[in-house]
Amino acid sequence: MSRLENDRPLLTERIYKELHEEEETAYDEAEKVHIARDEDDDERDLEHGVGCGGAPPFSWRKLWLFTGPGFLMSIAFLDPGNLEGDLQAGAVAGYSLLWLLMWATAMGLLVQLLSARLGVATGRHLAELCREEYPTWAGMVLWVMAELALIGSDIQEVIGSAIAIQILTNGIFPLWAGVVITALDCFVFLFLENYGIRKLEAVFAVLIGTMAVAFAWMFGQAKPSGSELLVGILVPKLSTRTIQKAVGVVGCIIMPHNVFLHSALVQSREVDKRQKHRVQEAINYYTIESTIALAVSFMINLFVTTVFAKGFYNTDLADSIGLVNAGQYLQDKYGGGVFPILYIWGIGLLAAGQSSTITGTYAGQFIMGGFLNFKMKKWLRALITRSCAIVPTIIVALVFDSSEATLDVLNEWLNVLQSIQIPFALIPLLCLVSKEQIMGSFKIGPLYQTVAWLVAALVIMINGYLLLEFFTSEVSGVVYTGFVSVFTASYGAFIVYLIARGINFTPWRSKAESS
Repeated sequence: MSRLENDRPLLTERIYKELHEEEETAYDEAEKVHIARDEDDDERDLEHGVGCGGAPPFSWRKLWLFTGPGFLMSIAFLDPGNLEGDLQAGAVAGYSLLWLLMWATAMGLLVQLLSARLGVATGRHLAELCREEYPTWAGMVLWVMAELALIGSDIQEVIGSAIAIQILTNGIFPLWAGVVITALDCFVFLFLENYGIRKLEAVFAVLIGTMAVAFAWMFGQAKPSGSELLVGILVPKLSTRTIQKAVGVVGCIIMPHNVFLHSALVQSREVDKRQKHRVQEAINYYTIESTIALAVSFMINLFVTTVFAKGFYNTDLADSIGLVNAGQYLQDKYGGGVFPILYIWGIGLLAAGQSSTITGTYAGQFIMGGFLNFKMKKWLRALITRSCAIVPTIIVALVFDSSEATLDVLNEWLNVLQSIQIPFALIPLLCLVSKEQIMGSFKIGPLYQTVAWLVAALVIMINGYLLLEFFTSEVSGVVYTGFVSVFTASYGAFIVYLIARGINFTPWRSKAESS
């Protein structure tokens, strides 16, 4: 092989960097965490044949340095929308859907690992690559869809935080005031970001720890049946009464904005993409870290589901429990104790809401910067991203403050909005990670592709079922039939286009070389 061929990857990266040096990037070089290497690393690499087909040996120190992005990503699995799905599944289905919660988390892990792989191997995140690989009109459609998904998710998260504030202040603050207080978290985010990514990740670790302690405390007070819990995890069960909750459990696990977010978060670590073994090393550590993070999120979701299964399954209250009244129902069922369970629930819910709204702001920055490709001061972009969700949320809080039932209906509509957007994150991701021209040697193999597409198809079909059930029950008439027909045709056509276009992607590296 000639020297020019050997240097080709380095030249390609250099050409691309020069052509796009003014482009918006996920992180500036100064912001990235440096993965320090010492003489011992070099000696171990030589011993294991690294660079000659070997893999770098495992290091706890390096795992610690790579730890962070996966835990930020896992917060989307713990947001108030997921907690509401957990408590309703427990109240209506008891322990019988725990197996589905476990497998849904595993499916979510697979998708997030693909997102991380894309970010590490290409040095670009999903929004940037969508802008590069799709025509302008399609990129704009994808951007609008991603923003709508983010706004819908953010409304749920902010309302969840506002409900928690209402609980912890004994109702002194109305829902709209809690929304305004939660809106200020974007400034907390900007303040923390100035101290570096590791400090920001530490704050999220504290919030996740707070959720874990709060819901574990509730789990201890409720004392659910260990044998029923184990059977619920290991033995699949599904009935006509629980099918809708089962669909909800799977539907709320994969969040569109989170797919975009994870591919950007992994770029907070400095990885030398000129050395394949370093890229593979990063992918390996992110795989371990993300698996641990989602195992923690699964346990937290399990705590919530089993507490409500123990307290409300087969009771008259089961069908009426939602995020708004769950705390009071818990208080009536389990009483006060040293620390009233109402406030324990409120603390856990507040940690879930605050952490998820901040990551929503983070995701919004990457989505806007990636699709639109313009540089903007971080505080201004955070303010714009936050306003897109806070303004409609305040309106929602003012309109629905006194109506729990109406707020639950709104939440169902927001879940529908999320479901509609899922293909527009999943399909581009799967097309990108399957292309050798884009991923190089890190593209996923045939088996991985098959499993990933089956999971994506399953998730899309489940959410399609959710959409059909919802529209059938909520809307009827000639106008409904006409709207659904036009919408379905347009929706299906765009999905087919995304897949067809994905087969013929022109990789951005080739664009750089030809330029």
